[in-house]
Amino acid sequence: MQAEPIRILAVDDVDANLVALQAALDLPGVELVPARGAIAALELLLHGDFALALLDVQMPEMDGFELAELMRSTERTRGIPIIFLTAVATDEQRRFQGFEAGGVDYLLKPLDITILRSKVAVFVELARQRCELARQRDELGAALGRLRAHGDNSPLAVIELDADGRIITWAEGAVRLFGLEAGAMLGTRIADAPFLLAEMRAGFLAETADLLTVGDRREMQCHRFIRADGSVREGEWYCSSLSGRAGPARTLMLQVQDVTERHRAEETQRLLVGELNHRVKNTLATVQAMASLSLKRARSLPQFEENFTGRLQSMSRAHALLSATTWSSASLRRLIADQLSIGTVPEERLRLTGPDVHLPPELALRFALVLHELATNAHKYGALSGTAGQVAVSWQVEQGTLQFCWSEQGGPLIEALDRRGFGFELITGSLRPSGGRADVEVSREGLTWRIALPVEEADPPVPFEEPQAVVEPVVPACSAPPAGLSRVLIVEDEPLVAMELALELEDQGIITLGPATSCRQALDLIAAEAPDAVLLDGNLNGEPVIPVAQALAERGTPFAFVTGYSLDQFPAEFRNRPILSKPFTPADLRQVLAVLKRAEQPVAAIAAA
Repeated sequence: MQAEPIRILAVDDVDANLVALQAALDLPGVELVPARGAIAALELLLHGDFALALLDVQMPEMDGFELAELMRSTERTRGIPIIFLTAVATDEQRRFQGFEAGGVDYLLKPLDITILRSKVAVFVELARQRCELARQRDELGAALGRLRAHGDNSPLAVIELDADGRIITWAEGAVRLFGLEAGAMLGTRIADAPFLLAEMRAGFLAETADLLTVGDRREMQCHRFIRADGSVREGEWYCSSLSGRAGPARTLMLQVQDVTERHRAEETQRLLVGELNHRVKNTLATVQAMASLSLKRARSLPQFEENFTGRLQSMSRAHALLSATTWSSASLRRLIADQLSIGTVPEERLRLTGPDVHLPPELALRFALVLHELATNAHKYGALSGTAGQVAVSWQVEQGTLQFCWSEQGGPLIEALDRRGFGFELITGSLRPSGGRADVEVSREGLTWRIALPVEEADPPVPFEEPQAVVEPVVPACSAPPAGLSRVLIVEDEPLVAMELALELEDQGIITLGPATSCRQALDLIAAEAPDAVLLDGNLNGEPVIPVAQALAERGTPFAFVTGYSLDQFPAEFRNRPILSKPFTPADLRQVLAVLKRAEQPVAAIAAA
């Protein structure tokens, strides 16, 4: 930015003299402002700033000395240097009068141009220096203002120490962080600071003294501190020593950040990772044992597949219930409703009575497997395998113990119960680690399981509504694909899951496309292949699949989510889409394909169906 010109006021009652001054003082960056007489000069002085005034002594109405006296009497013009110019009265008394009136010099006419320019140049340079100092002062003031605002508004506590270790700056951030007012802290030696813990004071002071002996050094230190309210907090101290001109450090800047919550979050994260690792390993060990025992006790490979996938589905449903409550507890009522949703159970054949009870996570998982075995056996061999049998399920809590009863009547005649089978061992053995006991009474008309299980607490009885069994129509396996679904795109980033989907689809005569493992690949395949339907993973290596879902919706391509998430974790516009929950069974996949087939039909056809 170009600097403003230095303005000089020239006052004379003779125009020729003013013209001569303008010619003589035609200097770069200098503006000579002429005034014809003292009155005109006073008007200019009221509205403008001048670095120098050249005053003619002999003028009508008001001479130069009188004008100078008026300038000295006013705050605005008091500091303007004055050089008197005169052609008369060269005696010392007049010269003394000029200096007494405030003049800095007294030049006689005719003027020596060289001398005049040299003297004026001195005052021009002084004016430029004053302007530069004023500019630097303003910039420094603005910078200090910004620094003060930053220190006051920053979440960090800004503290400055002098070479003697005394606090000379205590920003508002420090007031907020330590709870100590600036008036109480300014001038305090850091050695006496109340926010330093006794056991950490010596180490902190030693590190501070070391920083004060070496200039221009920066480091981060970790020290706990104590607030005015007595709470101890974790802190990160960012220290910067600043050198003085003499060499050694003169000041030390400290910026303190409270990292207590971050430390707690990191500790919580470590605990969660450890807990997750523990639960994952426990789950994998449970799945391994379930697979091994199911295989050893199965009479055929299809039976093993059916038993193993059913038990895996049971665990998955229990996990979903626990996830909905962030693994705090699972409702027994919901567990029973989920496990009894296997097949279609008419309301008149199923009677449920009892209060709601909340089971802890590990116990809920074990009890889910027990309920699954009871429901599966009832469907295969017991009261629900025929058309007339009934199941009565009741439970209550007595003195901290859950009394659970499963009773079947009206089913096929039972000669004996295989007490060596995996199902029997799972029911009786799953509850032992929790102090539970399971007994069974068998007769030709039916059987009754009585389970006693200690529970920490139970909710008070509430009005109970029998849960409606979720109808999952079994679609029989077929060699030909559902009409209209001949080509299905798999979008899945887990190779084993993608392989399982592909094999199941190929068993039904469906051509598989993909798998696509990213949104970009999926969008490219959708555009290039135009699949009849898409099985879409809910998350691809951490990448949300919503853009793919939106593209499919715009094209009118039916799709289902294949995911471990629940639908309420997807945007509202996609919560009416079918979902294939992981882990899934071939029957689950066939059901989803049937839904996707119906989605391809016109609305009238769906209504007719």
